Amino acid sequence: MARSMVNGAQVLWSMMLDAVDSLDGGAAVCRTCGACCSFSSDWPRFSTESDAELDRIPAFLVDDNHGRMRCEGNRCTALIGEVGMSTSCSIYALRPQVCRVCLPGDEACQEARRLFGL
Repeated sequence: MARSMVNGAQVLWSMMLDAVDSLDGGAAVCRTCGACCSFSSDWPRFSTESDAELDRIPAFLVDDNHGRMRCEGNRCTALIGEVGMSTSCSIYALRPQVCRVCLPGDEACQEARRLFGL
């Protein structure tokens, strides 16, 4: 019984994601990409965020010395998953402005995707 409930929940979740993907004009590509969050440690710099907005981001994900998201190499530490396969942002609702302005298919997106051969 529990196994069929889990399988049912997974099917429902998949259907919900498919429905959202059909409406969002590109977020599905983002969930399989993540290149914009992995191509340069210089990119995720804070610019227009208020102190209150930055305070909502977990401190362990912020590089205070450089005014940006913390990165391991070129990859933002808030990114979960494998670039080009399946990714998500662990702080999507709280992400800084620099992340919000990079849109699926825009120039920054295409540049990052090219660097990963996507």
